[in-house]
Amino acid sequence: MSPPLFALVGPTASGKTEASLVLAERLGAEVICVDSMLVYRGMDVGTAKPTREQRARVKHHLLDLADPSEPFSVARFQSCAREAIANILGRGSRPLLVGSGGLYYRAAVDQLEFPSAAPGIRQMLSVEAAVIGPHALHGRLASFDPQAAGRIDPSNVRRTIRALEVPAVTGRPFSSFSRAWDRYSVGAVRAAGVRMEREILHRRIEDRVLGMMPGLLEEARGLLDHGFGAFITSSQAIGYAEAASCLRGEISQDEAAIRTTRRTKALARRQMSWLKRDPRIRWFVAGEEGAPGIVEAVFAYFEESV
Repeated sequence: MSPPLFALVGPTASGKTEASLVLAERLGAEVICVDSMLVYRGMDVGTAKPTREQRARVKHHLLDLADPSEPFSVARFQSCAREAIANILGRGSRPLLVGSGGLYYRAAVDQLEFPSAAPGIRQMLSVEAAVIGPHALHGRLASFDPQAAGRIDPSNVRRTIRALEVPAVTGRPFSSFSRAWDRYSVGAVRAAGVRMEREILHRRIEDRVLGMMPGLLEEARGLLDHGFGAFITSSQAIGYAEAASCLRGEISQDEAAIRTTRRTKALARRQMSWLKRDPRIRWFVAGEEGAPGIVEAVFAYFEESV
C-alpha cells in the first residue's frame, strides 16, 4: 500500500502557502495545490497563487491548467490530481496537498464519483424551471429521487437542475453518487488543519485584500483586455468581479476592497464548514502569525507516519 498523503488545509489567508514551503522542504515533498481557482492561468494576485520564487523552492502541481474562459470541472481536477500523486510517488517523493477547497481536497484524497454534465439537458431544465417554478421542479425530483430532494432546498434551482440532469445522462439517481461522501478512508491521508480565532483571521483577510488591490486591478485589466470578462465577473471570482466594477467606474477602489473583504470572509466560513466534516483532520491553533507558527507541531505530526 502507498503511504498516506500529507495535507495542510485551512481557510484562505491563514498562511498555508508559507508554512507548506517549510514543511515540503523538510519532508522531501512536492506540493499539490487543491483549490478551484488556482487552476486558471493569469489569475495570480487575486488567488494568492504561489509566486515563481516559491515554486522554485518547492515543486508545485495543478497550477495554471486552464484559461479563465475554459470550463474546468472537479472531475477533471480529480484526474489531474491522481496523475500528479502517482508521478510524485513514482519518483520516491511524498505529495503534500495544500489548500482551502474542501471539495477539491476530498476529490484528490477519496474515491468520489463526479458524474458528467450535459449542457443541452441543463439548458432545457433551466427553461422548464423558469416556466413551472423552482418548487414544481423540485417536486419532480422528489417523485423519483426523494433522498436527493431531501438534501436540496426547493428554492435552490441550480442544485435541483443538476440532480435532474445527472440521471438523464447516467441512468442513475443523483443520490447514488453521494454515498461515498460520508465515508472517510482513514489510511488515505494524514491531514493537518489550521484553526484561527475569527478576529485574527478577519484581520489577516483585511490586510491581504488591502495589500493586493493595486496588483489585482492591474491583473483584472489585463484579463478584461484578453476577453475574459464573462468569467472574472462571475460570482465565483471573488475580487475580480469587484475589480472589474472598479475599472468600469461603477465603484471606488475602497468600495471594491470592502466588498472583496466581505466576500472573502464569507468564503472562509464556508471553507471551514466543509473541512470540519472530515474527522481525519487534526486541528492546530495558529495565532497572529498564521500557519507558519504551527510548522513544528505539524511537522512532528506528519513525522509520526513516516
